[in-house]
Amino acid sequence: MFGRKSELTPLESRKQLLIAESELNRAQLIKEWHAMTDEVRTFGAKVKSVSIFASTAALLVAGLTAFRRGKSADANAKPSWLHTLSKGAKLAGSLWLAFRARPR
Repeated sequence: MFGRKSELTPLESRKQLLIAESELNRAQLIKEWHAMTDEVRTFGAKVKSVSIFASTAALLVAGLTAFRRGKSADANAKPSWLHTLSKGAKLAGSLWLAFRARPR
């Protein structure tokens, strides 16, 4: 303005360069932050699906073990069809609850 030259002093020029560099660094940091949060979300989704599979498999194994454990010691004796039906219904109910509990 009043008697001031339009040229930048070396100090003002350096200041403007540092401000521009800071803005570039800030933009890069934001970009990297978004990429990292996307990766964390993806990893979390994979862990969640594996845990659902593992819990379902554990329920299935537990149900089958319980179903097989009920067999009588006498191999010649036939179990009651009502007892077998009851155990099968319990197993089916456990599986139904496990698969129904999956997130959408």
